[in-house]
Amino acid sequence: MARRRRAEKRTITPDPRFNSELVAYMINGIMGRGKKATAAAIVYGALEDIQKKMSDEDPLAVFNRAIDNVRPKLEVKSRRVGGATYQVPLEVTPKRQIALACRWLIQYSKTRRGMPMRRAMAMELMDAYSNQGSAIKKRDDTHKMAQANKAFAHYKW
Repeated sequence: MARRRRAEKRTITPDPRFNSELVAYMINGIMGRGKKATAAAIVYGALEDIQKKMSDEDPLAVFNRAIDNVRPKLEVKSRRVGGATYQVPLEVTPKRQIALACRWLIQYSKTRRGMPMRRAMAMELMDAYSNQGSAIKKRDDTHKMAQANKAFAHYKW
């Protein structure tokens, strides 16, 4: 941790096609080894695939709804109290909710084998939009863990 001053938060410039910070955040999350053009092609391709499959829905609206569906409200953090470690449930800040949702969507898109990343991302986003899929299961598991450890909520500080 820095001792001198708090690090200032960087602002993300919205992506040029949809003018959305959330899409830009997803592109940056997918990007590996500085290949931003490749990451942008994956995200934009996934949104085009969503447009083809769900012609009556706006792809950006599907994307935003999928992120909202995956966002966790609670999570657990380990706290060490008197030699014992407790899983303490905490509320998740809005910025971290978006970070976790994007991270989980990317992670579970990568685990879908036998298809290009663009198609896997589109499938994961459509599953999240309809409240099913691996990312939704991860959110539910996180909520269940927080609910199960509700007795240790008084240890949060």
